[in-house]
Amino acid sequence: MYRPYQSIRGRKGSVAALDIGTCKVACLIAEEDEEENLRIIGIGHQLARGLKNGRVISARDLEESILSAVHAAEQMAGATIENVVVNVSGPDVASHVLGIDLDIAGEGVGEQDIADLMREGCASVQDDHRALIHCFPVEYRLDGARGIRDPLNMFGNTLGADLNIITADSTRLRNLAHCVNRCHLNIAEFVASQHASAYGCLDVDEMELGTTLIDMGGSETSFALFSQGRNIFSGSIPIGGQHVTSDIAQGLTTSLASAERLKNLHGSAIAAPKDTQVMIEIPQIGEEQEGDEPNTVPRSTLIAIIRPRLEEIFEMIRDRIHASGMEGRAGRHAVLTGGASQMVGVRDLAARTLGKQVRIAKPRLLPGLADSVSGAPFSCAIGMLHFVNTRLPEDILVEARRRSSGLGSRTQKMVAWLRDNF
Repeated sequence: MYRPYQSIRGRKGSVAALDIGTCKVACLIAEEDEEENLRIIGIGHQLARGLKNGRVISARDLEESILSAVHAAEQMAGATIENVVVNVSGPDVASHVLGIDLDIAGEGVGEQDIADLMREGCASVQDDHRALIHCFPVEYRLDGARGIRDPLNMFGNTLGADLNIITADSTRLRNLAHCVNRCHLNIAEFVASQHASAYGCLDVDEMELGTTLIDMGGSETSFALFSQGRNIFSGSIPIGGQHVTSDIAQGLTTSLASAERLKNLHGSAIAAPKDTQVMIEIPQIGEEQEGDEPNTVPRSTLIAIIRPRLEEIFEMIRDRIHASGMEGRAGRHAVLTGGASQMVGVRDLAARTLGKQVRIAKPRLLPGLADSVSGAPFSCAIGMLHFVNTRLPEDILVEARRRSSGLGSRTQKMVAWLRDNF
């Protein structure tokens, strides 16, 4: 099993995950027991500032949020962390699905052949503007025969693979890395948010049989398609729960804070006949002092604002999946997670729009995890810990490629400069 880093000084087999999102920053520290199982020993989370749509808009604010979350986790763990695994999100995190073939001259397939195949695929999509995050084999081919899961030690003349290569904007990642490094932390690895959430929520059978994981965050909704245990396509759209909140604030002329509260207390994606009879109070902007008379509207009015935006989200996800050409492999099952997925009726609306069987997921829990961080908003952070503890063989090859060129080398130079100057 591949474990390339130690996340707590002097404590072997430990790992720290740093989930940097639009709404929150969460840090989880875990250590391995004698049976190589992870146990949470440190937890910290803080309201996020300085990030919007996956991009840094205020480095100082983001650094403060990171430091607060990490400090709380370190205090609980009783140790200082050095390396962290960090998530990557945003609309520019994109999949590139392509086929690569390699002549092996009738010899048995070795690890070096698979490495060459992966490296050639990664090199074909990486440039100065795109940084490599993941490279997943959708399937291998041997002399044209498809559906091969592990070609190691098999014989043939031509080894091929369909690869799902995930990249992100390199400038945006350098800005994010700069903020993390300024907090005296090294980035051991980047992980796509939707991929991490899948590891946090999906069970083995779901990944094997075909599932669409949809992570409904604050500023974006991301998705990952899984089949035969592998990520075959990933993407995102720049719409999330905060857009629903903004729609409510504008439609009902109330503050964003009041709109968020109304969404959480009274919001629903599906209308019921009785909603026209249920009246809810709407604090108006500028009239929120004690004694002011609030406006009242039927709950159906609130739902009429919420539903179109949620329908738009699922319709856009549906169209992106259809355009990928991977819809058939992903099956007819979908799993929703993320904070915005917790609203009443979201599951039913998603099932109608996507034409799939849908379940709402909570993260796969780890020992030591507090109830306050065991809900859907923490799927990504928990999933990063599961991800680094159960690595696929191809991940080793991709990590070596990332560290030897591209973002990896640039980040290492940046870290060295920061250490010398701060």
